Amino acid sequence: METIKNYLESMFASMPNTPEVRKAKAELLQMMEDKYNELISEGTSENAAVGTVISEFGNLDELAESLGLTKEVEVARGMETEMPRRFISLDEAKAYLSNRNKKALFRALGILLCIISVSFVIILGPKGVEVLSGVGLMILSIAIGIGFLVYSGFTDHEWTFIGHEYCSIDMNTAAYVKEKQRSFEPIRALCVSLGIVLCIVCWTPNILIPFRYQPLGAGIMFIVVGFGVFLIVYSNSIARGFERLLNVNEKSTISGQYANGSGYSKPVKYKSKTAQTIVEVYWPTVTCIYLIISFLTFSWGTTWIIWVIAGVFHRVIRINCIADED
Repeated sequence: METIKNYLESMFASMPNTPEVRKAKAELLQMMEDKYNELISEGTSENAAVGTVISEFGNLDELAESLGLTKEVEVARGMETEMPRRFISLDEAKAYLSNRNKKALFRALGILLCIISVSFVIILGPKGVEVLSGVGLMILSIAIGIGFLVYSGFTDHEWTFIGHEYCSIDMNTAAYVKEKQRSFEPIRALCVSLGIVLCIVCWTPNILIPFRYQPLGAGIMFIVVGFGVFLIVYSNSIARGFERLLNVNEKSTISGQYANGSGYSKPVKYKSKTAQTIVEVYWPTVTCIYLIISFLTFSWGTTWIIWVIAGVFHRVIRINCIADED
């Protein structure tokens, strides 16, 4: 019977999500169940009964008139012709989520290294040979961090069609993703909570460590902040992978109700893979630059201008990197 229900879902997946369609779907399911039970009571095997039911009730185009869905079926077929969708199988969804974990890790590591890079200069001292070593380590840390950020943008090129093209998933795939999302939610809550706590208590080393060792306290502060941001970025990046998959279906259709989120949004098309990478790493890079400059100069009252400048440049970058943007 589960096979029949799944087949019915696939039949109605692209149909408009209206009360009339939902009512017709429920009526058709009842007819299919009645026929299935009748065949089973007559001694027909389960597989044969399923095959008979699907062959008798499995063509929505033929049933449209009797179900009062002639107009709705025409609309659905027109949408399928004008806006064909790439189907994402369960195996592809699993592979995408696995790749998303990898991307989240490299992105979070990149931001972590950029934030803690300042610690090397602070801890190794403000003058002498030590400061040169600190600057060298800071530059190396930033370079590796930016490298991780750029690499994270290239790790999912195989999956750029998700969210950038018209796609669809079936009920079983959506159920799998939802289950994974529910399982990850406690981990995400813990990571975000702990990350926020670390960012709040980052000043503690400056209070506990004696004044003559204040550079050490300041350096540890950056390390604490870095790990706090790492936890937040890592967990949220993974969570966005679930949301992206659950929101690929057109929200106005029956399959659109599989998602928990806000529904389908128009795909973003980039002019090139390089352009896509630039857009994806732009704000993490700006954040790192802002934190580094602010903590080095302690000019928090003026460094906010970085966000204004970044906002202007972001618009310019989007215009030059994204094709056919509305």
